[in-house]
Amino acid sequence: MSLYVIGDTHLSFGTEKPMDIFAGWENHAELLKQAWCERIQPEDTVVLAGDISWGMTMEEALPDFQWLDALPGERKIIIKGNHDYWWVTRKKMDAFFAEHGLTTLNILHNDHYAYENYGICGTRGWVNMEQDEPANAKVIAREAQRLEVSIQSAERAGLKPIAFLHYPPLYGASCNWEMLEVLWRHHITDCWYGHVHGRAQSHAINGERDGVTYHLIAGDYVRFIPQIVL
Repeated sequence: MSLYVIGDTHLSFGTEKPMDIFAGWENHAELLKQAWCERIQPEDTVVLAGDISWGMTMEEALPDFQWLDALPGERKIIIKGNHDYWWVTRKKMDAFFAEHGLTTLNILHNDHYAYENYGICGTRGWVNMEQDEPANAKVIAREAQRLEVSIQSAERAGLKPIAFLHYPPLYGASCNWEMLEVLWRHHITDCWYGHVHGRAQSHAINGERDGVTYHLIAGDYVRFIPQIVL
């Protein structure tokens, strides 16, 4: 049994949003499926770190959910990305998955999932710049609180938290201090994130900073190969 992660699958089986207009995204769904099936075993867990589907509603995203559900793996744990417009309340998402027999899909929101002695924790996060803008400051504070609540839930269960985000908590010389302070306060040693694509990846942080090791796992960066966590 292993734990994997990948971000930014950007699936569009139920809507017209082809990704192959972007360099490096040609046939990305086929590449992802091939790499996934070569690595993921039926008993494995995979974290999907945001930007799962281009569907605007749960119904539009259903073909993408069904495609993911059919892939190997006992659990696929979904974090919200900035393009996951289909995201609704936890109750509605859980009910939708149950109604359509999507038995391997799980939403991570203000809680954690246990994996051996670890707690899978996370949230979407938010952009690092213009934090002095009132609207941005409000969202950043909310996302930092969601990360805190998620990590605390794992700690109460006696588990070691691992953090998964969609947005990077630091990028180039820009830092999201609210998110970083949560990571530091809870002694998080590894943080996995997506969102960053193309040329922007040259400024992404990979490696250790102030006691936290950061891992960029956006789909195009990892060539659509799920990355081993544990």
